[in-house]
Amino acid sequence: MMALFELLESSHILFTVLVILLGLLVGSFLNVVIYRLPLIMEQEWRSQCAELFGQSDTAATADKPSLSLWGPRSQCPHCGHLITAIENIPLFSYIRQRGRCAHCQGAISIQYPIIEALSGCLAGIVAWKLGFGWPAAAALLFTWILLAASIIDFRHQLLPDDLVLPLLWLGLLAALFRLFADLPSAVIGAMAGYLSLWSVYQVFRLLTGKEGMGHGDFKLLAALGAWAGWQYLVTIVILSSVVGAIFGLALILFRGRDRQIPMPFGPFLATAGWIALLWGEAINGAYLQWLGL
Repeated sequence: MMALFELLESSHILFTVLVILLGLLVGSFLNVVIYRLPLIMEQEWRSQCAELFGQSDTAATADKPSLSLWGPRSQCPHCGHLITAIENIPLFSYIRQRGRCAHCQGAISIQYPIIEALSGCLAGIVAWKLGFGWPAAAALLFTWILLAASIIDFRHQLLPDDLVLPLLWLGLLAALFRLFADLPSAVIGAMAGYLSLWSVYQVFRLLTGKEGMGHGDFKLLAALGAWAGWQYLVTIVILSSVVGAIFGLALILFRGRDRQIPMPFGPFLATAGWIALLWGEAINGAYLQWLGL
């Protein structure tokens, strides 16, 4: 085992390639999380509502099978065919089957290979940037949780606590070992991240009577502050605003998106937080140099 660790530490290319392959496998699981977690949350809400109104849990959830992230096995949404291991190889199975179910030839969503490819590519970037070690391992968890949370928020305008809160605690745990930020910077970053967006939300609601963002955004910025430290919060907010503005303008120009339809802020915060964790020091340094400080 020690020989393997030494080999991975000495061979940057080998480590990156292995992490990319691992990222593809994790991407397949992330597809399950992205699809099932909102359904699991819906079932839990139905059960809670049933309990509140004195109904049985069975009556509230009889129309849907019980789901978890670990079971039942994935199946074709068109014909119910259970996906076999050979049909679930990241990217390869989609290409081999030409994007269709092996049983009924129903179309498979392009989201699945895209998420797998994104997971592998982002993991490869993390491995190449950080090299073999604990910071890379922590950053990979950070990357995969952000990816799943971003897609769920983009599709459902929902940032699940089951993803965001563990991300916050993992950030504070990483700070205990000074993997990215020291513990005081992480704690202040979490507090300032939450309170900054919470304050904007409250002011916007008082002025307009509307809710400008969801509470999950507060928690996500708190988590990003815990990972990167308070020193990068301004960078994250500015980057997320720029990314969001560019993406929103592109949707309006090329897809005719209605400007009145709300757009989730979570994916842009996540993108900015990921960039800040890996390149925040260089970005802040370039900005301060530009200001002549």
